[in-house]
Amino acid sequence: MKLKIAYWVLTGLFGVMMLASGGMYLSGAPQPVEGFRHLGYPDYFRTLLGIAKLLGAVALLVPVVPRTLREWAYAGFAITLVSASVSHYASGDPTGQVVTPLVILGVLLTSHQLWHRVSQGAAEPQAAARPAMG
Repeated sequence: MKLKIAYWVLTGLFGVMMLASGGMYLSGAPQPVEGFRHLGYPDYFRTLLGIAKLLGAVALLVPVVPRTLREWAYAGFAITLVSASVSHYASGDPTGQVVTPLVILGVLLTSHQLWHRVSQGAAEPQAAARPAMG
């Protein structure tokens, strides 16, 4: 039960961050528009990434999403966060902006590991309750 709570807390936190980020990208607010311009990306990439973040967050937050789709969402977010860190580094941004995506990646990877442990436990609910033979 503790693993399941930890999983949902981390996944919920990550999902809310990605929903907020994706929504901000799509809003056309000056800060993300200027941020993408600073990194050298075209404006359509901001829109594409905003949509992808919203869809990926839904894939992680909705419990009935097929396993393969959830894995792709985790992979997509991992690639996005590593790419964000590299982009900030290549643009000469301060260390905090380079490291922040990697910290968020740590939350994502922890969520992924907990998801595997929780879903494995759900698949074998009686394994711990069986008496040892011998």
